[in-house]
Amino acid sequence: MQKELQLRVIPEVAGEADKLRAYISKTTEIDASEITHVEILKRSIDARQRQVKINLKVRVYVGEEFEEEKVTPPKFENVHDKEAVIIVGAGPAGLFAALKCIELGMKPVVLDRGKDVKSRIKDLKNINVNHIVNPDSNYCFGEGGAGTYSDGKLYTRSKKRGDVNQILELLVAFGAKKDILVDA
Repeated sequence: MQKELQLRVIPEVAGEADKLRAYISKTTEIDASEITHVEILKRSIDARQRQVKINLKVRVYVGEEFEEEKVTPPKFENVHDKEAVIIVGAGPAGLFAALKCIELGMKPVVLDRGKDVKSRIKDLKNINVNHIVNPDSNYCFGEGGAGTYSDGKLYTRSKKRGDVNQILELLVAFGAKKDILVDA
């Protein structure tokens, strides 16, 4: 049996599987020995009060085994000899446009006036230390666009722009930590 629960716990409980299992057992009528796994579906921090709390949405597996889904990158056809499509900008929109081209069997050619991520680091240091701006390689221009050096405060959960979870799952398939699927 599986049961989904919304929990509000202290960080020490949220961070340790045994403590979380004990908390669930104590606050529900599920015996701790019957809980085979607790899967965290969503996690967010509530620091509005003195005592920080962690909001969790969990799926509790009772008397049945949990099988973690294996994440595999999608398989793409080789588009080396296909019709070329020029994409201007290697920011998030440009990179996802290139991915969509590959999915549709076209060969993307991505152009960006900026440098690759590693090379941009030197130019950003030059901005911060010497106050010298390279107009072609800075926070806005280059591989990954402005988001590469973002602190993560700008984000969208808009339903109008497509399925954000699909993008997050794709990032996990290519090596991102699975936490991005859970953390708010």
